[in-house]
Order: sequence, then structure tokens, then C-alpha cells
Amino acid sequence: MSESKTPETSEMPKYPNVKIAVKNFGPIAEAAIDLQPLTVFVGPSNTGKTYFSTLIYALDGVFTGHSKFPGRFKRLGIHGFKDLLNQNWDAIRSILKKLNTSDQSIKFSDLPPEIRARLESDLKDPESTANELKRCFDLNSITELIRLKNGQRSEMNVSLEVRRENQRLWNFNIESCGSNFAVRGSVNEDLMIYDKDSLISHSHKELDIDDLFFRVAIELDRHREKRFYLPAARSGIMQSHRVIASSLVERATRGGLTPLEVPTFSGIVADFMQQLILYKESEEPDKEMQHLADVLESDVLAGQILMKPTPSGYPEFLYRPQETGEEVRLTRAASMVSELAPVVLFLRSGIRPGDMLIIEEPEAHLHPGAQTEIALTLAGLVRAGVRVVITTHSDWLLKEIANLIRIGDLKRRGVQQLKKMESIHWLLPEEVGTWWFQKDGIVKHIPFDPTEGIEPKDYEDVAYKLYDRSVNLQDLLEKAG
Repeated sequence: MSESKTPETSEMPKYPNVKIAVKNFGPIAEAAIDLQPLTVFVGPSNTGKTYFSTLIYALDGVFTGHSKFPGRFKRLGIHGFKDLLNQNWDAIRSILKKLNTSDQSIKFSDLPPEIRARLESDLKDPESTANELKRCFDLNSITELIRLKNGQRSEMNVSLEVRRENQRLWNFNIESCGSNFAVRGSVNEDLMIYDKDSLISHSHKELDIDDLFFRVAIELDRHREKRFYLPAARSGIMQSHRVIASSLVERATRGGLTPLEVPTFSGIVADFMQQLILYKESEEPDKEMQHLADVLESDVLAGQILMKPTPSGYPEFLYRPQETGEEVRLTRAASMVSELAPVVLFLRSGIRPGDMLIIEEPEAHLHPGAQTEIALTLAGLVRAGVRVVITTHSDWLLKEIANLIRIGDLKRRGVQQLKKMESIHWLLPEEVGTWWFQKDGIVKHIPFDPTEGIEPKDYEDVAYKLYDRSVNLQDLLEKAG
């Protein structure tokens, strides 16, 4: 993630730079993508946009986020880290002595070898990586991810590198050729586990063991994040999740078991359904997320999304239009409502600054005007510190994102002649990364152009072809009299 400082957002989380590169991965021949606060995937269907989005989600699951620390650090928590250090009292004394000198910091290299090996284990565990990839992509074998070329499967490579400024924090690599699957990775020896300048100062002269555990726990907890994936099939899932859930529970009983093979969901669909089935309104919703949800309801949905508990225990989601106030099921509401309802629900209950949200085709079933409104929601999420990845086919959405980038550039230059709405919703060029997926499988970056925006060339080609065709047909109509 870009570590840019933006006007009026000095408290915005600073994300490490994350680069994910693939070769011969699904339909993708080659790609090297730097994730930004807003990452946009565009291009024809079946070129790998969903594949790469699912990969981002899967790797986030393996490492509990694309952040400063790999997953094992964060999953250990305070008690796990304490147990590790308690296994080596000499290490504790050495670390405390270092902290109680002028150099009050802990680097990865300061930890004992056995602890470093334990913390790096996620980066060298092929089983957990393979299991999460198979779960998210709904595969029986990792070999199914390898790109077919001329009927043959070549060697697949996937790499993840996390950096801060000019320093590599940690990296990870997957290599797979046929049935062979190998992973490797490492943590930078200079990775800062604890830095006195990043945490609250202590009043007493020397740190003791409890202080050490507490301060390390704070540092690890600062880098926790959740992941959310809104799949392209969310409209149908929103309308039928209670029926699906009831059916699954019935089959889970012994009387409901059958010898037939049970079809499976991909991990992204299963996670999405689980979040709906277990949905609860947050008792203390994030104010910025709540505001974004309210604006989305009033300006785009023209009504409210409601959640009501039912005797079965599964929540029921309803829509209340502004003009009537009558509560209706999502099956009776416009498809646009089912598409955007999970965005509203997740904003109210789950998404927080520092989390990652992936949305496939946020413009689906929306009028062009509503598509531009979604761009404002995306900008609001970025301003609030949420990392967003979207796939899109919408020219309208891309044009409005480009306008928001222009507004951000004007704000940075100190231009005052901006309307009130434009002073609220904005992005900066370095906060948005747009990537073009092509039929040949090679993914290319689309840089922002102040004049052209971020529109792919083939969109322009389609517009020209349509224009030429309409002119020719109109000419024939005129000649036909």
C-alpha cells in the first residue's frame, strides 16, 4: 500500500507497499500489481480479474492481512508471544536489557532462532497455503490454477512482497509445476517488532516483563485487519440466503445425510454467506462507516436496508422505500437494492479502518447516475482508511473515479473554487491503481492522465465503432427516403 500523506488525512492509516506478482496463473500469463488504497481491475470477461481478486483474498487469509507482520505474529497475540518468550528466559533478560538502554527497540534479529523460526512458519508452510487457495477457488488440486497454454500446463509462480519505504519487511513465493507445490519466504532481520517511538512512553525508569508483553501486544494488534469479499453473485445470495442456510442445516443432520456428493461453494461465497447468516448490528458502529451507509441509502437506494431477527435464528433483510415506508423483502425489491444491500450492511456492522474490501462489479444493475454515486462511496472508504479492490466494466464509474482524482489534485494544489460536495469526496493519483486485464493474459498498468483519465483504450475503440456504425446506418436511412 502506498504510504502517501494526503491533505486532511494525517490520521489515515499508513499501509506498507504490497506487490503481488503471478506467472501462468489461471487465465493470466503475467502480472505484477502494486496494491493501492483503491485498486481497480478492468478488462474483458474471462481475463483473470476475479482470479486475481480471489488470490488477494486468499493470501490475506493465509497471512491475516497484507500488513507489516505476517500472520503468525498477529495470531499469536499477547499470550502466545508470552509463552514463546517464557521458553527462553535468557532471551527475555537480553531483550529487557536492550530495551532499558538508550536503544529501546526490538528487531526480528533480536529474537532467539527458535522463536524466529516459529514466527516465520506461515511463510514456509505449503499445506496451509494450499488449503486456503483450494478453499477460496473451490478446487480439488492446486494444479487447476496453472495456466493452460497449447494444452500444456507450465510452471506457475506467485509472489508477495511487503515493503515500507525502501525496506523489505517480508516476502513469500509459491512455485508449482504439475503435482509439485513449494513455498518459501522470509522476514527481514531488521523488521521492527517494537519501537519506542511508535508507542506510548512509560513513566518508570525500567521496563519489566509485563511491560514488554503489553507493549508488543499493542504493536501486533495495531496491524490486525478483517477481509470482506462481495462476489458478483451477491444479489441472488441476498435474496435466497435463508433458504440456502436452512437447506444446509437440514442436510447436516444425520437423517438428512445422503450418499450423494454434496456440491461446494467457493471460499469467497461461503464466507460471504456466513457473514450474512451470523449478521448482527454493531453496538458501537464506526461513525465514518455509518455515515457512508446512510448516504448510500439516501442518495442511491432511496430507502433503508433493515435487518430483523426471525424465529429460525437467521436474519431477514428488508427494504423500506422512502416514498412508502412499507417494508418489503429483497425478492420484491429492485435488483439494485440486493446488489447494494450487503455494502450497507457491512458498513454498519463489520468494516473498520485498516480492513480490506473487495467488490466485484459494484456497478451491477445500477443506472449510470447511480454508478457515479458508487464512486463517491469508494472514495469515502479510502478516506476512512479502508483498502478497496474492485473489478468493473463500467465506463461511468471509471470516469467519476478520474474526476475524484482531479478534485484531489486540485485540493493538493490549494485551489479553493470547489463545490461543497467536491470538497468532501476526492482521491489522489497515487491512491488509485488501475490495471488492464487482456485476452493475451498480460496485465498492464493504466496510469492516470489529467486529460484522458483512466479509461482503457478499447472503451474508446468501442465508442468509435458504435459512432461509425450509427452514422452509416443513418446515412442509409436518409438515402432510403
